[in-house]
Amino acid sequence: MQLRHLRYLALTRRHPSAILLLVQLAGLLLYPLLDGTQAGRLTLSAFGVAVLVVTTRMVRRTPGLTWVSACLALPAIVMLVLQAVFDLPALLPWSAALEALFYFYAAGSLVAYMMEDARATTDELFAAGATFTLLAWAFTYAFVVVQVIEPGSFMAALNPEQPRSWTELMFLSFALLSSTGIGDVIPVRPLARGLASLEMLVGVMYLAVVVSRLVGLTLLRR
Repeated sequence: MQLRHLRYLALTRRHPSAILLLVQLAGLLLYPLLDGTQAGRLTLSAFGVAVLVVTTRMVRRTPGLTWVSACLALPAIVMLVLQAVFDLPALLPWSAALEALFYFYAAGSLVAYMMEDARATTDELFAAGATFTLLAWAFTYAFVVVQVIEPGSFMAALNPEQPRSWTELMFLSFALLSSTGIGDVIPVRPLARGLASLEMLVGVMYLAVVVSRLVGLTLLRR
């Protein structure tokens, strides 16, 4: 048991990007199951705090500055806790804006980590997946802010007049970033459409520049 524990610790230290990717993928399954209930909001807030902590630790392994990520993550964590405990919806746009900035900074740090040398390691391949999910989460929180600033920015076939849930906006974000379509959630206001266009551009450039470079370096090494 002790030997297995030591091997696990060695694996997590060698491939921290894999841990971050697994946590984020777990969140993709957890959010739809718990979204919309009081207990679910509490659980999601706790999970959001965990993701922020894991991501902050990951930034320490990159050229990014840990104190910058900490300055963005700590107030966001405080706001998440206050929203969960005291039910303060007015804090939602502020916490979402901080989380969007945090995930954008973390994604940029991981991109710098992958681009800083001329070889592709296993952890950098995991980092490519983790960066993609970080960008998707960052734009999701940006959509949350836009929806508060301009109500009715996003429409869907089901309950078109209602604000879109976090899960719906996350689905839209992944669809735009991967350029696989737009689904049934549609940005209809100018600010929402501008941000959606920006995400499509970021997704295309990420695949064309970062992922293709890693694939090329992997093939070159072989």
